[in-house]
Amino acid sequence: MTDKEPISRRAFLSGIAMAGTAGAIGTGSLFTSCRKEGNQADLPPLKPEAEWNIPDHLPDKAIEGVPLKVGLIGCGRRGAGAITDLFKAASGISVVALGDVFQDKIDEVRKLLKDKLGQSVPDGSCFTGFDSYEKVIQSGVDMVILATPPAFRPQHFKAAVEAGKHAFLEKPVAVDPVGVRSIIATSKTAVSKGLAVITGTQRHHNRSYIEGYKQIQRGMIGEIISATVCWNTGSHWLRKKNPRWTDMEWMLRDWGNWTWLSGDHIVEQHIHNLDVFNWFSGKKPVKAVGIGARQRRLTGDQYDIFSIDYTYEGEVHVHSMCRQIDGCSNNIFEYIQGTKGSWTNKGIIKDLEGNVVWKYDKEYEKSHYTQTNPYVLEHVNWINHIRNKRTICQAEESAISTLTAIMGRISAYTGREVSWEEMLASGLDLLPEDLSLRNLDMSAYPIPVPGKGK
Repeated sequence: MTDKEPISRRAFLSGIAMAGTAGAIGTGSLFTSCRKEGNQADLPPLKPEAEWNIPDHLPDKAIEGVPLKVGLIGCGRRGAGAITDLFKAASGISVVALGDVFQDKIDEVRKLLKDKLGQSVPDGSCFTGFDSYEKVIQSGVDMVILATPPAFRPQHFKAAVEAGKHAFLEKPVAVDPVGVRSIIATSKTAVSKGLAVITGTQRHHNRSYIEGYKQIQRGMIGEIISATVCWNTGSHWLRKKNPRWTDMEWMLRDWGNWTWLSGDHIVEQHIHNLDVFNWFSGKKPVKAVGIGARQRRLTGDQYDIFSIDYTYEGEVHVHSMCRQIDGCSNNIFEYIQGTKGSWTNKGIIKDLEGNVVWKYDKEYEKSHYTQTNPYVLEHVNWINHIRNKRTICQAEESAISTLTAIMGRISAYTGREVSWEEMLASGLDLLPEDLSLRNLDMSAYPIPVPGKGK
């Protein structure tokens, strides 16, 4: 059975549809409305319920069913976290293959599996090197978790889908326009094969966000006219170069600080906030102009600060802001303004006078559900689709949000206004042709300087 759900209103490449996401989250009421009885019926909806882009059900744990064999590609912290979340989400799961460039990363995950999850992966099913993903995919798995640095996601996703494997893709799904287009093309193949593909934009599996989405689609804040999205936090982790490492090994171990590997933090981290606006509004950006700077970073070629003005369809402006510097005010939020009120990620909707007219009921969720972690619930949704033989593919939607972030990065790096059409046609491909643990010409990785002034 295939449930189809468009990823956005007037979405580009509309021939692809998101599957298995229409419907309501459940039978219980997860919100408290402060509106007077009957007022909500007078609100014109933004989108009919049949077109809502939300999970159809989020139980605490996935249904029982056929045993599933999973392979992990990318054994760093996010890969280890995803495996842990998967085991909380479902029973009948076994990890049968591991792949990573580095043996020490595989050893760490094997220890986690044995000590915490009671599973052992034999030596013959642990693969190292840049081609390890191929060996994991070919090892008899039913499903794969793709958790390497995002530069490799398009290549790994394509191989997994060609082999007919269900896939979980950590966000972001690419670092450049060529990678984004590859993800979109592979998404079409995944849908045609009836596969289940979930991505790591976990707010889509957060019950508070889902209920807020439903109220906005029902028209509670009116037409969306602007937004501010923000991820301001402390400095990013780093790895200083070990003299025993080649340049390539250093970059891979320090991947979060190199644009070709992570996309910069506006792509790797801030994608969450940008994705929320894309999801709630059903719109895509038309153009972006922004600024950025590097003040504190000690490794890599990335910025510490971005501030981007996105213009969306219908002249809707979104201010995007992100920063990774210690000792500053931190804030992570999404704020959406409508013609009749506003919503924030705190689960609150206010009218134009500032009165609270809706508030998410956290106590109801706690009393009716035992699992509230969206990182776990995304795996619940994934396994339920696999065992129910239902197609879902979130990869294209995440590709659109990834390209949104890439637009902002390129505008800040260059100082230019960048259009959506320019990004769709761009031949920018950051992946090196020679993937080997070698020394590099590091002058090929300069810190970007915008403009042409002195």
